[in-house]
Amino acid sequence: MASALPYKPKPGEIPTDPGVYRFRDADGRVLYVGKAKNLRARLSNYFAPLRTLHERTRRMVTTAASVEWTVVATDVDSLQLEYMWIQEFSPPFNVRYKDDKSYPYMAVTLADEAPRVIVTRNRRIPGAKYFGPYPKVWAVHDTIDLMIKVFPIRTCSDASYKKAMSTGRPCFPGQIGRCGGPCSMRVSIEEHRAIVDDFVAFMSGGDQRFTRELSARMREAAAAMDYESAAVYRDKLQAIDAVLNRSALVLAEDTDADLFGIAEDELSAAVQHFVIRGGRVRGVRATTIDKELDISGADLVDQVLQRTYGDAPAADIPRQVLVPTLPEDAAELEAWLQSRRGKRVSVQVAQRGRKAELMKTANLNARQALLLHKTRRTSDYTARTRALTDLQEALGMSEAPLRIECFDVSHLSGTNVVASMVVFEDGLARKDQYRSFGVPETTDDTDSIYQVLRRRLAHVDADEREEAEADPTADGEEAPVVTSRKRPRFAYRPQLLVVDGGQPQVEAAARALRDTGHEDIALCGIAKRLEEVWLPGEEYPVILPRTSEALYLLQRLRDEAHRFAITHQRKRRKRDISSVLSEVPGLGDARIKALLRHFGSVTALRQASPEEIAELPGIGPKLAASIHRHLAAG
Repeated sequence: MASALPYKPKPGEIPTDPGVYRFRDADGRVLYVGKAKNLRARLSNYFAPLRTLHERTRRMVTTAASVEWTVVATDVDSLQLEYMWIQEFSPPFNVRYKDDKSYPYMAVTLADEAPRVIVTRNRRIPGAKYFGPYPKVWAVHDTIDLMIKVFPIRTCSDASYKKAMSTGRPCFPGQIGRCGGPCSMRVSIEEHRAIVDDFVAFMSGGDQRFTRELSARMREAAAAMDYESAAVYRDKLQAIDAVLNRSALVLAEDTDADLFGIAEDELSAAVQHFVIRGGRVRGVRATTIDKELDISGADLVDQVLQRTYGDAPAADIPRQVLVPTLPEDAAELEAWLQSRRGKRVSVQVAQRGRKAELMKTANLNARQALLLHKTRRTSDYTARTRALTDLQEALGMSEAPLRIECFDVSHLSGTNVVASMVVFEDGLARKDQYRSFGVPETTDDTDSIYQVLRRRLAHVDADEREEAEADPTADGEEAPVVTSRKRPRFAYRPQLLVVDGGQPQVEAAARALRDTGHEDIALCGIAKRLEEVWLPGEEYPVILPRTSEALYLLQRLRDEAHRFAITHQRKRRKRDISSVLSEVPGLGDARIKALLRHFGSVTALRQASPEEIAELPGIGPKLAASIHRHLAAG
């Protein structure tokens, strides 16, 4: 591999000004667009020795044939130009966004003579005021049904409106009480416009003024014994309460903010965008992202904000933007958002109070969305078929690996070493065939991998011998009638073994295959830091594309093996400490759980002094001494 790129600019050619740069391939296609406060400092990172680069950055710069840059006056200008070029060229190495769906909005057509409220996914209606997005269409319709009881504005189509106004006969929705526009022949155009203004004001901030006014009118009508009118006001108040209860007050009533929860792994990210207006969550938008290059969380936040507000109307940009991590160019982002909004905008990290709690909720939703995104890709038949075929080609296998077993080792500071084996058949998890292993004596992870695979492969030999001995056709005899169900075997022969780790773990697994005479079984390892796929005996890893279905399958295998190993270790640790400590007089379940949480294992507890044990609430010196004495005797 060449140590330098042929298109590397000469020393001094790259300016030190802020700007935007583009990498192009030999055909002139833009591969990647980025911005920098100092172009020379940023681009020099890409032209470092290739062996020092991240694997995927190395693939990008070696695919490129040229680099070019554009100097701009300010960092804010570079933000705008980077966004424009990403939108124009859709570079394959920049992150790719996938909205989970086209979200429904509530829109009020303010540009019409008699504005109407509609449900739409079109964000480009001239002069329309939008509310949302809403997670479901029915949620928008329910909100509209409640709102028109309080603010009876037009809901009928433009055709119905024109017909009603030309004939003087109410539109059909108006006849059944579903439309309150001028076409219902109950209000004038001017009166209807005033109701529309109140509708928009309420939806924009949940204005409590309407609640106070309706309450006062209801009391006045009741005092005048006009109970029919009082009942109408009561129903309107109930409708307002129902709308407000749909979007619970999460922050102060004067808070207008957008909050972004983000969950990510090496390949993907999920974003939960909470739209908060008047202190209430008015809408939630979910987005998934495919990451081609390895970027930091701060850079990801930067790009998410650019995409969210790049084409957004000024009215959709709030006073406050809450993010999990502050980008390096937060000041420039604020200036850019302020120039688009025309008013001050702050970008902040939610650190305490209600905002921090809401950020936790958004991050939790993002983690669940990311897990769902990965699970759907794995469970999709077409994606699974593509994954197995890609895996076969990448690993040089003669056939697609229909049965894959993945192994992971887990321990607690070198103690309680356990290993897990998870099984995927045809790209789907077979949880009934998962297995766990205890490793009582080991030197390190590689030795643990070797031991576990030796034990697992011994069962392959045993199963094959059992099958050969039980084959009734071997001597031409008639097969006996089976009257009972045979217990499932430990495992069928796998086509592919996967270990969690890099080159050392793969070589240990390869040694186990050689020593057991099963070198015909394919083997690979997946290293978490760079998502590299290692093969035995190879100096360099296999680098699968970030969006490869094969890489998603390997990642899911590795994550599932890790989860299963951790779960088994925790159960075993809890069982061990519970069984040992349950024999101590005066030590009940609550105190055993407290000891487990604090020390983690019996080994760690044995090494603790009576004074350290006595520090736990509810365990005095006498009981601590008894625990210490009991463990020392055992």
